[in-house]
Amino acid sequence: MRRPPRPGGEGALPDVCLILEGAYPYIAGGVSTWMHDLIRSQPDLRFHLVVLTADGSPKELRFVLPDNVVGLTEIALQTTERRLAGGRAVARMVAALEGPLTRLLSRGNLEDFSGVMAALRRYPRAANRAALMNSEAVFEMLRRMYGTSVPTSSFLNYFWSWRSLAGGLFSVLLADMPRARAYHAISTGYAGLFLARAVLETGRPGLLTEHGIYTNERRVEIAMADWLTDQLPASLDLEARRRDLRDMWIDAFIGYSRACYQACSRITTLYTGNQVLQRRDGAPPDRLVVIPNGIDYDSLSKVARDPSPRPPTVALIGRAVPIKDVKTYIRAVAILRDRVPGVQALLLGPTDEDPAYFEECEEMVLHLGLQGSFRFAGRVKLHDYLGKVDVIVLTSISEAQPLVLLEAGAAGVPSVATDVGSCREIIEGRADEEPPLGPGGIVIPLADPAATAEALAELLLDPARRERCGEAIRRRTERYYNKKVVDRIYRDLYDAHLGRGASLGAPRAA
Repeated sequence: MRRPPRPGGEGALPDVCLILEGAYPYIAGGVSTWMHDLIRSQPDLRFHLVVLTADGSPKELRFVLPDNVVGLTEIALQTTERRLAGGRAVARMVAALEGPLTRLLSRGNLEDFSGVMAALRRYPRAANRAALMNSEAVFEMLRRMYGTSVPTSSFLNYFWSWRSLAGGLFSVLLADMPRARAYHAISTGYAGLFLARAVLETGRPGLLTEHGIYTNERRVEIAMADWLTDQLPASLDLEARRRDLRDMWIDAFIGYSRACYQACSRITTLYTGNQVLQRRDGAPPDRLVVIPNGIDYDSLSKVARDPSPRPPTVALIGRAVPIKDVKTYIRAVAILRDRVPGVQALLLGPTDEDPAYFEECEEMVLHLGLQGSFRFAGRVKLHDYLGKVDVIVLTSISEAQPLVLLEAGAAGVPSVATDVGSCREIIEGRADEEPPLGPGGIVIPLADPAATAEALAELLLDPARRERCGEAIRRRTERYYNKKVVDRIYRDLYDAHLGRGASLGAPRAA
């Protein structure tokens, strides 16, 4: 689906085509908010959005698009194609496709991705979803790939896995390509593949920003997917784990990431720990740059503490989805209630993105008897709550550089957070912090309700310590994470990609 340019935007090429997967402007959350603010911070640049979605169902905008968004193209990664296809052209296309596609799905690279593109472009009339998903030639290719990839796994599970992985790839390759002066993807995965295609097809430069490392997040999800694990009889191969469908999925996403990394002129991320993962998955080290998240410190630092009498209050700011591990937070509140009588716990964020998970969370609140202590507040205006919250909680099993810790920190609210992403760096300070500001909260282990409750109790029951932590994280946020500084860095990057500023060989970083 493509939306036409806004009035007054006809004729001029957009400056930047932003490529997003499963996020802005249809999904709320930290990355989407960052994306919205980035666009608004560059009002004289024109942006076209390419939004990759799971399917073609109608979606509601969660943001009012800024005036400098001049177009939006939606690409559904998975669609139902019931028509069969065949013929000599299809067979020849599949023969040309099989080699590079097999390599790409096996931790391939940009050359393999380019080979897949070339096979489709060589046979334009045959290159359609019916031929690529429902032809006999493709089914036979799939069978051969199964035999060389995971022959001991369930063929049925492999079949549907292949259709998901290749179907998204084909959607990216068959979609219209909006023209722009530069392309900027906000993850690898399918968004990264679209960026790689744009660079190869248009010759324009590509920029990648990774908040969380896409392949690492997929590893977490794949490890939790029981249906991807093949259970072998006890008499078989007890010496080593056989290669199974988990390996297939991970290999494919590594191949997708490598293609994107190799196509980009610059790869930015939020903290140095992410760069270790990027290099492991094939990112060229000389293209890596750290640019932290920035927040509106001036506005958030003016949030006043609520002076009225109220019970001790903690809040998790985030979506009710498994990666946020809301269930650990709920269990921690049940333990905390015994240590801090009258404590109130909030979840501030959308509850409609994973209805089944949210229902399980609601049932857990009821089962633990927390109806009077725990509240799902839904989407809220953060400024209205920060002055009434004593400690922010983050129990995520994967994060990059969560905005919520910075936003709360600017308001002087300390955090209790899991040791993921840059949370420790935000709470305890960077190695080069001079002078050291002290801890801005407490770092906790993953999936540990007891440790979470203990850390919360320490801060809630010790007002002096809580105040020291709040002041430390406020000063750290002001010094290192002020949005004004970060906006200027991104503008310099855009100017370099658009040929307006410094050479891409000398990037600036925070």
